[in-house]
Amino acid sequence: MKRTPLHDLHLELGAKMVPFAGYEMPVHYPAGIIAEHLHVRTQAGLFDVSHMGQITISGKNAPKWLETLLPTDIVGLKEGAQRYSFLTTESGGIRDDLMVYRLQDEYCLVVNAANKDADVAFLEEQAIPGIQITLRDDQALLALQGPQAAPALESVAPGAEKLDFMQAAKINVAGQLCSITRSGYTGEDGFEISTNQTVVPELASALLALEGVAPAGLGARDTLRLEAGLCLHGNDIGPDISPIEAGLRWAIPGCRRSGGERAGGFPGAEHILSEIEHGPARTRIGIRPDGKAPVRAHAPLLTPDGMDAGEVTSGGFGPSLSAPIAMAYVPASLAEPGRTLHAQVRNKNLPVTVCQLPFVPHRYHK
Repeated sequence: MKRTPLHDLHLELGAKMVPFAGYEMPVHYPAGIIAEHLHVRTQAGLFDVSHMGQITISGKNAPKWLETLLPTDIVGLKEGAQRYSFLTTESGGIRDDLMVYRLQDEYCLVVNAANKDADVAFLEEQAIPGIQITLRDDQALLALQGPQAAPALESVAPGAEKLDFMQAAKINVAGQLCSITRSGYTGEDGFEISTNQTVVPELASALLALEGVAPAGLGARDTLRLEAGLCLHGNDIGPDISPIEAGLRWAIPGCRRSGGERAGGFPGAEHILSEIEHGPARTRIGIRPDGKAPVRAHAPLLTPDGMDAGEVTSGGFGPSLSAPIAMAYVPASLAEPGRTLHAQVRNKNLPVTVCQLPFVPHRYHK
């Protein structure tokens, strides 16, 4: 089991550690998941996300080459800009979802922890002469999230507050030069901070000493992203689910769609672009179970007359709503908000209502 550079700090803070993606990670601290979740919604939480993969790509033809693998606009990606995207399969599924940002002429991909080694191997297999691919195991990653994240970070990182949503820059944070993006996966305003692993314990301690900042673990990160209607790779998206089925067509810009100046050219493009034009057979939805019983991943969904209607992919309790929430895939014909379906939980059929995503409105900085 691997450990992040903040392992000793997690133990000092009283974290409950659990295995996750090959790492020993904090699921929560003594305050508990619900308290940490609500603290992020009202103030600011600091997450250790150093298990994520940070891959740098450089070379003269890097932008055009990346567009053969990602269905987004890399050629037009300006320095200091970031996009959400995904590596797609030949059948149009999602190999992995990621963030990509540009600083000078270097591109950084932040990929999922469980996929990072496979992603690097895939990139190396597809590489052309002159492309340099580096998995930055020397770097750690922190996520500072919540409505107080910006003023807290600005107090030790002058200039951070000037970043707009999905912008990136190199900024000194408490005396350490870091790569910062104004982004995150909680639905709240916030930042992801990449720095050398040798200095991250000191940096994390400095951030935790700021007013309104408290540690938060994987449990709160999961409930926050579920309330925000954000996909978890391996649950809500994967190689057998297309970006269009997942409701992620917004991440494929016009220049890469049919009729665009650089249309297609990425794995699975024919399938994905056809779904954009004609619509997918199934789609991701939100559901609100009646009552207080949660509906978990893999619970089957049925129509009121007992016909198969799909499967839940993520589910649990939404602390901000004091109610259970879930996401699922159903045939497009069953996806309209307000429709009643039934979830099978412990051999019982529980009524659930189809609803729009997200469950809690996003509050990204505009």
